[in-house]
Amino acid sequence: MRGSVFAQDFRIWDERYCVGKVAAPLVLKIITKEAAMRRLVVFLVSVIVAMAAGLTPAEAKVIGKTVEYKADGVVLKGYLAYDNSIKVKRPGILVVHEWWGLNDYARRRVRMLAELGYTALALDMYGEGKQAKHPDDAEKFAMELMKNFDVARARFMAGEDFLKKHYTVDPDLIAAIGYCFGGGVALNIARQGADLKGVVSFHGSLAAVKPAEPGAIKAKILVLHGGDDKFTTPEQIEAFKQEMATAGAAYQFIVYPGAMHAFSNPDATALGKKFKIPIAYNAKADKESWAEMKKFFDETLKK
Repeated sequence: MRGSVFAQDFRIWDERYCVGKVAAPLVLKIITKEAAMRRLVVFLVSVIVAMAAGLTPAEAKVIGKTVEYKADGVVLKGYLAYDNSIKVKRPGILVVHEWWGLNDYARRRVRMLAELGYTALALDMYGEGKQAKHPDDAEKFAMELMKNFDVARARFMAGEDFLKKHYTVDPDLIAAIGYCFGGGVALNIARQGADLKGVVSFHGSLAAVKPAEPGAIKAKILVLHGGDDKFTTPEQIEAFKQEMATAGAAYQFIVYPGAMHAFSNPDATALGKKFKIPIAYNAKADKESWAEMKKFFDETLKK
């Protein structure tokens, strides 16, 4: 009976501290003669082995938390995530939210980036964590910033400065991604010569606040676009490509046939139906675009 209790305890310990098959035989060897001892003995041995492996119960997991920083006196409430089992500095990635504001979708993407080994920060572009619940409000918030892009730039740069100073981040390896409105922000930041290694736009706006000057764009650019995106015209796509060519930018433009605007957001279909706007989730495009982003950062964020 005690042997079965021990086996159950060991399985629980093995999953909790993520030591796995390599350390398991060592633990079994240590406690074979004591298999009938109480749960306390098993726990103490497991903790010793975990500490020897450089792990603690709090480690080997993604840490996510709300953080505050400021731009022009406005409090910005971002969301930071990183894997605290990684002991070396790593690239940092800024995430610019959709026109809805910094919501759970943006937070999920930040955590996904942390799981890939990056430290990621979702920016609060609207200030004070403000979110829109209706497309009319979302459009108002987004347009206000795009018409006053100096404000948007200041908020972006404040977030970048915060991320660079985080103890987990290599300040020389910073990139940005953005969704819809956020993709447009990230592309316009790149147009203005921001010192970023790479910028990825997921179904983002292609319109230029100010067209890029030749040689101004430092970042490599990846645009992931839905082939059935009603928010962007063929003329805008052609104008963007011409602008990038004239500026001498290193860019890729990938189109996902049949994918609508907001194709990466699982909530898009329900939101589209609710508000009668042409947005919808596309699982295939979501998966493939994320894979393209990973490949892009593997190449652009090398030391």
